[in-house]
Amino acid sequence: MGYTITEKILARAAGLPAVRAGQDIKAKPDFVLAYDFPGYTDVYFKTMKEDFGIERVAEPERFGIFIDHMVPTATAKEEELHINTRNWCAENDVPLFERHGIGHQVAAEVGYATPGAFVVHFDGHVSQLGTFGTLAIGLRRNVMEAFVSDTVSIRVPDTVRVNLRGSLRPGVMARDVFHHLVRRLGPSSCRFQVLELGGPSVAAMSTEGLQTITGLAMFTGALTAIVNPDPVRLDYALPRARKKLEPVSSDPDAQYSAVHDIDLSDLEPIVVVPPTPADTRDLTEFLGLEINAGYLGSCASGRLEDLRAAAKVLEGRRVKTGVSLHIVPTSQELMAAAAREGLVSTLVEAGAFVSSPSCDYCFGRIATMTAGQRAVSTGTLNVRGRMGSPDSEIYLCNAAVVAASAIEGRIADPRPYL
Repeated sequence: MGYTITEKILARAAGLPAVRAGQDIKAKPDFVLAYDFPGYTDVYFKTMKEDFGIERVAEPERFGIFIDHMVPTATAKEEELHINTRNWCAENDVPLFERHGIGHQVAAEVGYATPGAFVVHFDGHVSQLGTFGTLAIGLRRNVMEAFVSDTVSIRVPDTVRVNLRGSLRPGVMARDVFHHLVRRLGPSSCRFQVLELGGPSVAAMSTEGLQTITGLAMFTGALTAIVNPDPVRLDYALPRARKKLEPVSSDPDAQYSAVHDIDLSDLEPIVVVPPTPADTRDLTEFLGLEINAGYLGSCASGRLEDLRAAAKVLEGRRVKTGVSLHIVPTSQELMAAAAREGLVSTLVEAGAFVSSPSCDYCFGRIATMTAGQRAVSTGTLNVRGRMGSPDSEIYLCNAAVVAASAIEGRIADPRPYL
């Protein structure tokens, strides 16, 4: 019986010839990542020194810290947090990435998405590194173990395999594919397991689209998501990789806890209805619902194909008066590329407010809504209070839907604009 890509990566990280799902092991992460945020990195740095007597990390090249929240700072307290992070990274010779963009995207750009690597973070959206054959798991507060020890304790997870088939229709994007998976499989279908994506549609899908799908894996209950790396993903990842590892893939006879085959040929644009990321509906059910704001960005969106889709809808048109459309490219690298393509000028001329990369719009620190307001969003969540008042509403959808809705001032179908 063969092994899954997850079992192969964890076996190497544990220094064992092989491991199976359900086995308790201690594995050494190739990379330990975090972004500074109150109650997380500041606590880790303090605990390492005061409770464990660790003055410096032994292998600083294994670590990476990102400053992507509270950028730019609005209070002295926020700047003090960043200063603390800068100082710790300097003292420990740990790479720091500040104002490069949203960390999960930047992590791929700067080489932490090494095919075959085992990566840990406290945030589950790091799963998007799985696009490149990297096993990236958000351990939440248990990531503290990786800061004070070489290894982390982990039970080798089972894997759910999903084979995607069929071509996407115009106006349907990777965002719709992911929410369709939630609708078909259920929000707990991959609970504490790895979501492994395969099939002809995955091979044909853009790298950016796969980053969207893998990055949202937690909303199926999954620990992470992963894709067996193909030449396209390897061409992106290997020249950037921070470590030389042999890429691995699942064996043809690997054992899965479940296998699902899903045809995407008839998929329509989707909207996720508040206040839960599990309430997935067809967009057509909510056409005409008035909105006040649109947000295109987050670690789940804001990449070039999202910006291109929005620009195609908005070109030669204007955002409706009274609607605030915020567009936030996911990284500085992507924002520069969008500017070179002329996408930024198209979006600005249409009336969008284009901002430098930051996580702040996604968690409601910037452009917050008040009671009774409603937004369409490519953010990660639509729970109460995510973008301001708990009495406001967030409808999750793809980038083209956000743009079309901003033009009409109501939830709109982008297909007539395309």
